[in-house]
Amino acid sequence: MADDLPLLVVDNITVHRGGVPIIENASLTMEAGEFVGIVGPNGGGKSTFVQAILGVLKCHAGSVRLKGHAPMSDEVIGSVAWVSQAAANLPKSVRLTVRELVTLGAMNKRTWFKPRLSQSDAIDEAIEMVGLRDVANRDVNQLSGGQRQRAVIARALASKADFLVLDEPLVGLDRASRNTLLKLLDGFCHEQNKTILMVSHDITAMRQTAHRLIYLEDTVRFDGPPPLFPSLEELASLRGIEDVHGGHHHDHNEAECTHDHSPLAITVGQLKEDE
Repeated sequence: MADDLPLLVVDNITVHRGGVPIIENASLTMEAGEFVGIVGPNGGGKSTFVQAILGVLKCHAGSVRLKGHAPMSDEVIGSVAWVSQAAANLPKSVRLTVRELVTLGAMNKRTWFKPRLSQSDAIDEAIEMVGLRDVANRDVNQLSGGQRQRAVIARALASKADFLVLDEPLVGLDRASRNTLLKLLDGFCHEQNKTILMVSHDITAMRQTAHRLIYLEDTVRFDGPPPLFPSLEELASLRGIEDVHGGHHHDHNEAECTHDHSPLAITVGQLKEDE
């Protein structure tokens, strides 16, 4: 793969699901070593966008290229690893140690015929990178939520993928686990030159961590550095949400506002009278 090409080029894609356009005319370019966060409202198409990048969903228009090649082509297999929303939620009936789970990540088309020692080294390295060496032989379902999330990221790392795509990895994690995971991912970029594309509804966490932020709702409405991320008012404008108060809702008080804002402005008795 040519070194001078961007790692990822999403060129004006439109993606349909069930005949309905979910993503329209969306574009994104990423260079190696970047940490890009995708944020946006529920139903805005974040997961659809990611699945189109991975090649899981076909584009109705436009194109996706990874180092100049189509997703899922032989040239990119093994270089991209996806950690889905449900990756850390293993059924209770599944019995896997951390090491066994990570081993699954090392078994792909690119590594299948490599010597077993090479795979073992990759597995040990991945477990070490996410800080789970002390629990490598423990059942995954006995781990905390944060540890499970790190275990599935280790599985992705064991594939030797340079491009990690994570869909909502912060869901269900407490504050300490979130901070630990975000520091870990940031370290991958700066120390391992990994490239990360991460979907999250947690705008605050993404503003503190990602190198770039994408605001996605049907299309890319913002793409830039975190300090330039739109304010709440600017986001409302981007989304086409009108101010129902006509721009003076911050000035409302009892003297100026004729509306009754008491919790029981309409009583049960009034409702019965209206009936």
